[in-house]
Amino acid sequence: MLMKQPETESVVDRVDAISTMIGNTPLLKVNYRFDGHPRSIFAKYESENMTGSVKDRMAVFTIRSAYLKGTLKPGDTIVEASSGNTGISFAALGAALGHPVRIYMPDWMSHERIELIKTFGATVELVSHQQGGFVGSVNKAEAFARAHDHVFLPRQFDNDDNITAHQESTGPELERQLAMFDVEADAFVAGVGTGGSVMGIGRYLSSSGRSVKVHPLEPANSPTLRRGCCVGHHRIQGISDEFIPTIVHLDELDEIVDCWDGDAILMAQRLCGELGLAVGISSGANVLGAITVNEWLGGHSTVATLLPDSNKKYLSTDLFHTEPVLPKYLTPRVELVQFSAVR
Repeated sequence: MLMKQPETESVVDRVDAISTMIGNTPLLKVNYRFDGHPRSIFAKYESENMTGSVKDRMAVFTIRSAYLKGTLKPGDTIVEASSGNTGISFAALGAALGHPVRIYMPDWMSHERIELIKTFGATVELVSHQQGGFVGSVNKAEAFARAHDHVFLPRQFDNDDNITAHQESTGPELERQLAMFDVEADAFVAGVGTGGSVMGIGRYLSSSGRSVKVHPLEPANSPTLRRGCCVGHHRIQGISDEFIPTIVHLDELDEIVDCWDGDAILMAQRLCGELGLAVGISSGANVLGAITVNEWLGGHSTVATLLPDSNKKYLSTDLFHTEPVLPKYLTPRVELVQFSAVR
């Protein structure tokens, strides 16, 4: 275990104080009917974190770890490539801890995400398709670090702290909260952006020796995990960022789950309009993934997932427009009933 050095003790204590605003999010039991049959899944409501997304967990853990390792020092510039939520998290934590923050992100991400990062005082560098999109964003962040001193790169796609954050916080929380419903996880499913949550939570749930299925989810429109490279386009911001992150080990995971982006939009709209759950598009995808896995397991298993963020970051996206219903979608086969929650 890393020990605090005298010069880092004060700032690490500040990080620990901020950490009280992150984690301990509610677990929801969502009751529904699928093709008329009663079912339930479980989902962590992550919009209750400090900046409103699950990425706060990884960001605060990574910063604390970097201080203890000495790779981040007071006043250093934090530089990261992000599709939005991670950038927001690092921008807010940077503001709280006195770090300049520079975020590189594809220029097609929602207007709300870009403006939120700027609101925290961070610099946003938008990268077009012609400049390389998400891969270009990563490359530009690396180039900036090479050209400047006193720069910290979290490298969320390559940093095992991303996994450990969920292995040490989200996973144990989920297990404790499932016990409050008198159940244990049979499976966990989550969309893969960096892969930190599905890898970390999966490792924790599997560490007990129980047989727990751990399923990564990706857009059916852009099956990067299946193909090994970026193919197609999709509208589920925050997952399938054009490449397979190095921290994702598919050999540790079970079958990949697919979800059409239009189906995810429809489910997110339904969760909001019928249950009052203010969630984003990736939450709709994760719920559909959990429903799919539940059916694979017979319909009465304990399947858990995450609701990564809120609908407020999607005001300018198709989440707030009428989405066509296609015959291949699952959402029309689902009747949402009610939810209950524990913290």
